[in-house]
Amino acid sequence: MHKAASTLTAIVLALLSIGIVMLASTSSVRGAATFDDAGYFLKRQLIWLALAAVVGVFTARFDYHWWQRRSTVIGTSVFALIVLVAVIIPGVGTKIGGSYRWLRLGPFSLQASEVAKFAMVVLLVNWAVWNGRRMGRLKEGLLIPVAGLGLMLGLLLLEPDFGTTMLTGTVGMLLLYAGGTRVSYLAVTAVVGLCLFALAVMHDPVRMMRILAFLVPEKYPDAAYHLAQSKIAFIHGGWAGVGLGNSIQKQFYLPEAHTDFILAIIGEELGFVATGVVVLLFLGILVCGLVISRCAPDPFGRLLAFGFTMMTVLQAVINIGVVTGCLPTKGLPLPFISYGGSSLIMSVAATGVLLNIARHGDRSYKDKHTETIRDGLHEF
Repeated sequence: MHKAASTLTAIVLALLSIGIVMLASTSSVRGAATFDDAGYFLKRQLIWLALAAVVGVFTARFDYHWWQRRSTVIGTSVFALIVLVAVIIPGVGTKIGGSYRWLRLGPFSLQASEVAKFAMVVLLVNWAVWNGRRMGRLKEGLLIPVAGLGLMLGLLLLEPDFGTTMLTGTVGMLLLYAGGTRVSYLAVTAVVGLCLFALAVMHDPVRMMRILAFLVPEKYPDAAYHLAQSKIAFIHGGWAGVGLGNSIQKQFYLPEAHTDFILAIIGEELGFVATGVVVLLFLGILVCGLVISRCAPDPFGRLLAFGFTMMTVLQAVINIGVVTGCLPTKGLPLPFISYGGSSLIMSVAATGVLLNIARHGDRSYKDKHTETIRDGLHEF
């Protein structure tokens, strides 16, 4: 357990380091052109990184059982719903790129979906633990939790944020499965959910065009522009890359080069080898997270670790799939690497919770709560 926690910490620090270095390279051109400051985005990200470090240390040191208190669960859920509703109110939410996803807080912005993802994991994990064996029933195992999950997904669609909706729904289904909901219930729900999601995509011209551009890019070259430029970046980089800072695609050829498509610039400047290292690091997070989940001292810790691990890793999988052309274009950042404060803080906070669960799972660590759990398991 201690080894998994140490490895996870090293992996996250490595990803954060890669993110800062690549952001300094990738965002310099846009910063100089837009704000007359090549280090504009880097400076802001460093501020977010400092805040994320504080939050990460706090969640790593603070007993994860605090997230099991009903007042905490209710407060977290209500706050997430308020933010999700507020962000879609004209004049309150900030519209960027055709979507209302941000709340302006002075010089910074809060992305509502990041708060919603964190809250969803906390809420569903607690629901599964509170109901225990009743999760096998239709009402407790499916109808009530899916109603709550559906409300959150519906608000995400209204922004609209289809990528986060798909990610949150998938992780929610995985948590219900791990919590004891019957596979047959989840299978029917997944089919219905995918059908509704497809209808929503069909009624959204922008997202529908992205799907068509993904399927037949030669027919829709304008809509497939992001993906085409991303592929060019990887091809240009080859195995060893063109060298740090020497990217051509960041010269306004590849939009959002410092956010959603930063992996393409990594591939161009540092090559396929560096891209493979990033993929392996996220694979390491998956392994460490599952080990921590497996060795957690109680069901709540196991499910909480599983939920945050899946949320981080699946988001990385989707981002990598989009950038490499395996999935249609979606606006999901690469955790720990892409520019963006909300994503960075929530990813580090989730990692802190994982480290705290690992700390409690270590047999050398003793506290009254964990000892009580272990005694009960031993007697059983």
